[in-house]
Amino acid sequence: MASDMNRGSQAEQEVVDLVCRLIQFDTSNTGDPATTKGERACAEWVAEQLQDAGYETTLVDSGAPGRSNVFARLPGADRSRGALMIHGHLDVVPAEPADWSVHPFAGAIEDGYVWGRGAVDMKDMVGMTIALARQFKRDGIVPPRDLVFAFLADEEAGGKFGSHWLVEHRPDLFDGVTEAVGEVGGYSLTVPRPDGSERRLYLLETAEKGIAWMKLTAKARAGHGSFLHEDNAVTYLAEAVARLGRHRFPLVLTESVEQFLAAVAEETGLDFDPASPDLEGTIAKLGSIGRIIGATLRDTANPTMLRAGYKANVIPQSAEAVVDCRVLPGRQASFEREVDELIGPHVEREWVTNLDSYETTFDGDLVDAMNAALLSEDPGARTVPYMLPGGTDAKAFAKLGIRCFGFAPLKLPPDLDFAALFHGVDERVPVDALRFGTRVLDHFLRNC
Repeated sequence: MASDMNRGSQAEQEVVDLVCRLIQFDTSNTGDPATTKGERACAEWVAEQLQDAGYETTLVDSGAPGRSNVFARLPGADRSRGALMIHGHLDVVPAEPADWSVHPFAGAIEDGYVWGRGAVDMKDMVGMTIALARQFKRDGIVPPRDLVFAFLADEEAGGKFGSHWLVEHRPDLFDGVTEAVGEVGGYSLTVPRPDGSERRLYLLETAEKGIAWMKLTAKARAGHGSFLHEDNAVTYLAEAVARLGRHRFPLVLTESVEQFLAAVAEETGLDFDPASPDLEGTIAKLGSIGRIIGATLRDTANPTMLRAGYKANVIPQSAEAVVDCRVLPGRQASFEREVDELIGPHVEREWVTNLDSYETTFDGDLVDAMNAALLSEDPGARTVPYMLPGGTDAKAFAKLGIRCFGFAPLKLPPDLDFAALFHGVDERVPVDALRFGTRVLDHFLRNC
């Protein structure tokens, strides 16, 4: 037992420095390959950390120069079993330094937190993974099955130059992989109980909505702004966007969401009756996590961009909008029919990005191993499944038949608005949570 504790402390001692150093690489992904930067330098550094511990690494660009990914494999005791992949992305969304309390790429430690862009999305998990991969290799630890460590590009723009390209063009990198863990799950939610006590729930991601970025285009006759124009592309588009933006899609509870609500109801005494007209109001009582859970009850279609015209007195021939659509599992066809009814005959739509939803069940040996790892560090807690309203690289890996979960464990302060930190200003992660997560992942990877 003493030697296990020493090995655990070795990774714990490294993890905070590793996360700070990862944040210092500005890997901002603008969505435009011409202005996205930093992935190659960060990937080379990750490869060096693994090679220093004795790994053979594969560094491969995915569809464009500089969109770099790193893979390493640690052989397990039973090589006849399917391998487990632990994956994380190296890119981050951009950040405006003037808006932050600390520079977003300083990787600073203040007030018990590591601050910076990527601290929770997801260089925290990348740092924990590197720390444990190094520890296992240096100490000669043989896991129960092969472990594949994957550090990826372009997740923040949908993975076209990352996971999806790799799955299509380099499936050999995933040979033998049957299961995977990555973001966004394993973090704690503290809920009140009827007796006045509190309980920590750890949310394991078993599902995520589909991502469908849609462009709407209206076309009509161009003309002078002073004339009467019943046929106006801007008007057609504006009406369609307004109808779509105000529309509430039907309430649909998937298995993951039903199981989450049932577990929270048991713990809190709250009534999450699907027939209740105030279901969403009850979910809002959960605090910041309510924004995430509330977004998994329905499809959403949020207008995000508009473009039309080039002069104040010219009626343009066309007008365009972009709508961010998130679609529940099993709802794609019904969602598209509703959208077509809403936008009407004068507006055409096309998918800019259309990534499938994903859902798996909350059972099996891997779920048991995640549960045991969390309870080994927080015995009074409970694990529950949930759905992520966003998307991850799991969408790509599911195409290969890989069963995916979100499991980047963090024990969080009850009053931390964790949901607001994703892509938010002053993104940060507690130092203690990084060390906790490293211990949990250590237990998990030794027993997976």
